[in-house]
Amino acid sequence: MFHLRTCAAKLRPLTASQTVKTFSQNRPAAARTFGQIRCYTAPVAAEPFLSGTSSNYVEEMYYAWLENPKSVHKSWDIFFRNTNAGAPPGTAYQSPLPLSLGSLSAVARARPLVEVQPNVDKLVEDHLAVQSLIRAYQIRGHHVAQLDPLGILDADLDSSVPADIISSTDKLDLAVFKERLRMLTVGGFYGLDESDLDKVFHLPTTTFIGGQESALPLREIIRRLEMAYCQHIGVEFMFINDLEQCQWIRQKFETPGIMQFTNEEKRTLLARLVRSTRFEEFLQRKWSSEKRFGLEGCEVLIPALKTIIDKSSENGVDYVIMGMPHRGRLNVLANVIRKELEQIFCQFDSKLEAADEGSGDVKYHLGMYHRRINRVTDRNITLSLVANPSHLEAADPVVMGKTKAEQFYCGDTEGKKVMSILLHGDAAFAGQGIVYETFHLSDLPSYTTHGTVHVVVNNQVTWAPGGLWGLCCREGCGGHGIS
Repeated sequence: MFHLRTCAAKLRPLTASQTVKTFSQNRPAAARTFGQIRCYTAPVAAEPFLSGTSSNYVEEMYYAWLENPKSVHKSWDIFFRNTNAGAPPGTAYQSPLPLSLGSLSAVARARPLVEVQPNVDKLVEDHLAVQSLIRAYQIRGHHVAQLDPLGILDADLDSSVPADIISSTDKLDLAVFKERLRMLTVGGFYGLDESDLDKVFHLPTTTFIGGQESALPLREIIRRLEMAYCQHIGVEFMFINDLEQCQWIRQKFETPGIMQFTNEEKRTLLARLVRSTRFEEFLQRKWSSEKRFGLEGCEVLIPALKTIIDKSSENGVDYVIMGMPHRGRLNVLANVIRKELEQIFCQFDSKLEAADEGSGDVKYHLGMYHRRINRVTDRNITLSLVANPSHLEAADPVVMGKTKAEQFYCGDTEGKKVMSILLHGDAAFAGQGIVYETFHLSDLPSYTTHGTVHVVVNNQVTWAPGGLWGLCCREGCGGHGIS
């Protein structure tokens, strides 16, 4: 009853005089059958048969139609179908045709207005399925990313590299895709099948795979999601509760062509990678028996750090303070901080006595302070690598304190001139409490440095090539990238 009377109130607009009269009636609140009176000032077409006196009759017809649509006249069936489908006032009712010799068949052929339109329910379900599909890639895509170049995903060597559903001809392998969806959604395929691959779907505002396009075929949506989330970079970020931060990460990874480099950028990356690799090879040949904590298998760390520094300098940063464990320290000193190679090589001299500076294991504990020109931005930048003891993560709070002090004396209240970078081993980052104690201080007003870039490096170089295991942008899940 409530539904039908509300429907009648929608279809028959009240005039101003009727509204005043209705509100002037002093009726107790308990006697009312519905809570609000709808008044539409915009002129709309009203159904010719809806009035206060016919509401009981229409209500009986509606209940009869709910039980059996064939128990009412065809015109009532069409009216109720159109009303339930959300037809606007004045369009739900269709006048019955005159009963002439040829009109009986015409009445039988009458159809509701909503059946002339597309199947709205199926259309909505398909779009919701596509949105759920996009979200599944964003949440669980990193589980099927191809992160190991040797395909050794487990120590027992029983697993294999996940299949790539995008072939070299950019065609979609549906069978492999269904298996991929089973992994991403724990069995759900969202009701989509092969016939839907060429249908065009509108993209939600929570994805940037469309670029300048607002709608794409399902086949292209899947291809772009695969390229963004299931290649050689795994992105896990949907646990962040801040929508702005999630959108920033999506834009950086999903925008078409965002991972494409110019020829000049490729040459720069290659040159930096070659310098990193050759440095380790030279130390291995020259002092093969010396302990040096090399960067073999993780040489990509050097181009990554230099790119972070380039982008930071481009955005106005003048001072970068770094802290790191032993692994790769000599390489960072030589190729990032630009410590003189002669000073590094002299510390490997076997003639050095224990009392001499740089003897023993001191060489991969020492730090460096250097101011130089950044050749990418042509701006002066100061780089500082703090010394550290044997405790791998003990340098973290030292770096934070030094950064806070530099910001204080430079008057940098927003962290836009002085920033910090912390490097971690994968096991030390997860296992040492000092890491999380440092994190917990990140948002306190007197301690915050307004963000730190954390780079986690895989130290498992004994069984497989390591690599850049993770990059945590902005301490305390700030998510604003490098500023």
